Amino acid sequence: VLAVGGSEDLVGALTLASLAAARSGADLVIIFAPEKVAWAINKYSPDLITKKAKGKILTLKHYKIIKELIKKNDTLLIGNGIGINTKTKKLCKKIISSTNKLKVIDADAIKAISIKDCENSIITPHSKEFEIFLKNSKIKSDLIKKIINQKNIELKTKLIKKTLKQFFDNNNILLLKGKTDIIISKNKIAINKTGNAGLTRGGTGDILAGLCAGFLSQNKDLFQSAANAAYFNGLIGDILLKKKKGISYLASDMVGEIKRLKFS
Repeated sequence: VLAVGGSEDLVGALTLASLAAARSGADLVIIFAPEKVAWAINKYSPDLITKKAKGKILTLKHYKIIKELIKKNDTLLIGNGIGINTKTKKLCKKIISSTNKLKVIDADAIKAISIKDCENSIITPHSKEFEIFLKNSKIKSDLIKKIINQKNIELKTKLIKKTLKQFFDNNNILLLKGKTDIIISKNKIAINKTGNAGLTRGGTGDILAGLCAGFLSQNKDLFQSAANAAYFNGLIGDILLKKKKGISYLASDMVGEIKRLKFS
């Protein structure tokens, strides 16, 4: 897994996602991040390989290096902690739209792209990120409101599939996070009900994205990787809910719990 992300304010997001990818079975997780971020991650974990990018943020000047790293890895994970600087968003858009490599697009990278930019991807938005993605895709505001506010899962799924036909035709998977996770491909739909309110806490979405990337690097199946990641991410939350006797658990607790699971 190649994980591209990180910024000086959001070191933890990329660390959590990368550790989740490693814990879920990826042989190597290679991080490309701003140099201070990369050094901080090295200090936190000796299990992660980091490539240090000059500067405080990632921009288009780093594209050539990233392009070569993408060629050498099975799966790209992009967006965790990367930030929303205009220059960084341009980089995200260029990377995502210019490679057909299997990839997981999360967090701020979702805010930089539209339907037409994605191919062979799992995108993992919560409701607000999904709304931004739809706006970037020039979906009419009244239709966006209708999709976001629809509570009936069956009707919501039908509306999403109809609205995002081009997205699903390009071999993309939507993992829409919520109280009930919805996983949608062109021909399949899965509903995941594991999890609890603790999974709204910062960092837990990074764990989910890391699990997606770790599974995808091994099985090359976009839909199954997304469905498995949603299930196990929620299951870990449910296990910790019992252990901690409430939702006091943190995303970093989830990393430690992954090693106790049997992925089969």
